[in-house]
Amino acid sequence: MKDSMFIGLDVHKATISVAVADGERGGEVRDWGKLPNRPDRVRKLAEQLGSKGRKLYFCYEAGPCGYGLYRQLVELGHDCIVVAPSLIPLKAGDRVKTDRRDARMLAKLHRASELTSVWVPDVEHEAMRDLVRARASAVRAANQARQHLQSFLLRHGRHYPGKKSWTKAYRRWLSANRFDHSAQQIVFQDYIHAVTDAEARVARLEAQIAELLPDWSLAPVVEAIQAMRGVAFIVAVTVVAEVGDFRRFPTPRQLMAYLGLTPTEHSSGNTVRRGGITKVGSSLARRVLIEGAWSYRMQPRVGRKQVDRMEELPQAVRDIAWKGQLRMCQRYKHLVGSGKPPVVANTAIAREMAGFIWAIAQEVTPA
Repeated sequence: MKDSMFIGLDVHKATISVAVADGERGGEVRDWGKLPNRPDRVRKLAEQLGSKGRKLYFCYEAGPCGYGLYRQLVELGHDCIVVAPSLIPLKAGDRVKTDRRDARMLAKLHRASELTSVWVPDVEHEAMRDLVRARASAVRAANQARQHLQSFLLRHGRHYPGKKSWTKAYRRWLSANRFDHSAQQIVFQDYIHAVTDAEARVARLEAQIAELLPDWSLAPVVEAIQAMRGVAFIVAVTVVAEVGDFRRFPTPRQLMAYLGLTPTEHSSGNTVRRGGITKVGSSLARRVLIEGAWSYRMQPRVGRKQVDRMEELPQAVRDIAWKGQLRMCQRYKHLVGSGKPPVVANTAIAREMAGFIWAIAQEVTPA
């Protein structure tokens, strides 16, 4: 590959450090310099490096700067990959880290094919994923607002006599509370308004997701995986938005590993040690799957809401969902009966849920 060049980019908000490696194995790896992170300067860089007709191979680490640079380089006709930072080979004794060294390392490893690229979503998918993540952030803000209100009530000895919070009865009880000091009453009302605003924001975002879903190419996949027990609308949208194209995983085990639901292992010689799950990948998708897996602790059944969701789905999808429900309900009962803690058993069920979701996704063609 003498007529090729591998370019490592260490990308930051304002600057990009550039290093280049000649195409032949063992060729020179050198610093090219630093340039402003602007589209016009990136275009000029590509023109300068490719001026002699060389094939350019760019790479940079996935990070907060997103995929705009990737899309620009691909539109210019160059090869580019976005690298998974956690899978970059590192030397254990290397204690010096600079932008120039990072760029040189990327260029050298890219030439040696030692880098693992991440899947880059298209613009439409990234927009839906941003919307789903915004809804998740709104839910966290709503939970925090509720916690602030409940902590305030606890400090002042106001205890709800019922069993469950945030029901209609609980909200009526809140409206009946009064404080003697005007400052405390103002704080109390402000906390209530914060909860109300946060809940309204969540409802707004969920309505926007439902409105935009039919125009999404992966809408058929979202509808199909709702045949699974414990996978309602929000869980389905979240998993599909975080995973993207399920067909990029040849086996369900790879999807389980991608979601961080496989156990860690440290084995040497005759010693085999397995620990908790790896927790790599999307924590949001992993969390909603673990929450949905709790439904499998009950006896197998198809509820009314699940029947409504399955009404328009193919028979093959229904069969996979029912087969998965029979297996996972039995599996949960077996794990708990053998002495596993319910939390551990539920995580194992979430891992199997990912496998059955993968199987259903293979039966559906995206729009």
